Amino acid sequence: MIALFIVLALLGVLLLLLLIALLRTLLTPTKQSLWQPPSDPEREGRYAEKLSRMVRCETVSRKGEDQREKFLGFHRLLAELFPLVHEKLEKTEIDGNLLFYWKGKHSERPLVLMSHQDVVPAEGEWSHPPFSGDIAEGKVWGRGSADTKCSVMGFFQAVEELLAEGYEPEQDLYLSSSCTEEFGGDGCPKLVGEMERRGVKPFLVCDEGGAIVQEPIGGVKNYYAMIGVLEKGRGALRLTARSNGGHASYPPKNSPIARLGKFIAQVEKHDPMTADFEPEVAAMFKTLAPYGPFYLRLLFGNLWLFRPLLKKLLPKISPQAGALLKTTVAFTMQSGSDAPNVLPQQASLTLDLRYIPHQRLEESNRVIRELAERYDLETEVLMANDACEPVSIRSEAYALVEKVIGRVFPELPACPYVMTGGTDARFYQKICDACIRFSPVVYGPEQMKGMHGLNENIDVRSLPGAVDFYKTLIRENR
Repeated sequence: MIALFIVLALLGVLLLLLLIALLRTLLTPTKQSLWQPPSDPEREGRYAEKLSRMVRCETVSRKGEDQREKFLGFHRLLAELFPLVHEKLEKTEIDGNLLFYWKGKHSERPLVLMSHQDVVPAEGEWSHPPFSGDIAEGKVWGRGSADTKCSVMGFFQAVEELLAEGYEPEQDLYLSSSCTEEFGGDGCPKLVGEMERRGVKPFLVCDEGGAIVQEPIGGVKNYYAMIGVLEKGRGALRLTARSNGGHASYPPKNSPIARLGKFIAQVEKHDPMTADFEPEVAAMFKTLAPYGPFYLRLLFGNLWLFRPLLKKLLPKISPQAGALLKTTVAFTMQSGSDAPNVLPQQASLTLDLRYIPHQRLEESNRVIRELAERYDLETEVLMANDACEPVSIRSEAYALVEKVIGRVFPELPACPYVMTGGTDARFYQKICDACIRFSPVVYGPEQMKGMHGLNENIDVRSLPGAVDFYKTLIRENR
């Protein structure tokens, strides 16, 4: 009888909580994103032509190769396209990496605008040749158009126009651009080292990462400015299984590949990583909830109640959503015997991990290592960078970026965002507490698909807004 009473009481409490969540949802005003990319044909044409020429200058970076001369050629093009920047600003070149300094009236709040020069290789069949820079169908086509020569063009053009107006910045400004970002090279660390040598501690660093994204989560329609405030870490681990090898005609149990397969199956079936909502992820869902349909408003607008349920469901429903909640484990490379009839004496498996702050590098690697030991596998850490410290969404720097977005893109909602990929901005966290990842261009589904893929392009309507964002950010940093 007592047990039945307890069950009924718990059901009553649950129903009461559900009723409260339902009433809160019904009483919360719904919102709508009304912003659309405006059209300014004259500026779009001028900026698109500059970006086109930048795309036509091939700047694929490759690890282990000295490519300084290639990037010096790109620098000569930048000097031609942005003559005032090169005439008025102090330029420093370090092994193909660029740093420009524009002295302001004050030096208390240095601003760094950054994006990389290098691009990934372009393979496969493209509708427009990958280094053509074709301007067609209202887009600039080619490798680097979206990732991220559009941003490089945007802040160089912004400074070029401000110089032409005779503007003098209130605060020191730096333009930073590495040529090794795509393979995580030492270009940006060299620039950060130069800033350290000068004793510069930036107030704000603005790099790529977030952007103006169309439908950031399923059901939330139109455009949103997704401001990257947290970047997950990354690690590469290699698991090795050993044996005495042998002939494949009499295979033993638990051969190296079989043990690796069991490990993979275990991780796939029972993910060992812990799902949870980082404060920045919770803020993102809370911000977007009023713009979604009723079920999203109910679930994400009431995380106080539905958090445990969503921690279980989201990783199963969407890999993208799941990546926001936990350290992810991806199996990327595998090796074994060199012959089809020979059992390997050694087989290996490479894992790509993306670390989340609540389960950082050390703990995540320990989880993998302990699980691997159950299958007699050795673990080797090939490389590892921990998750970055998040930028406070209550900070003055975040508020400044939000304010500039509101001025340049009226009616465009702004929202904090978690980066699951990597950027050069992580290196600046050594000297700056506010490294924000936001590129002020529009990335629809087509642009997202094209980055590091086929037919990369950027809508020319993005370009005037990008230039205006950087100009306004420079003016508002007082």
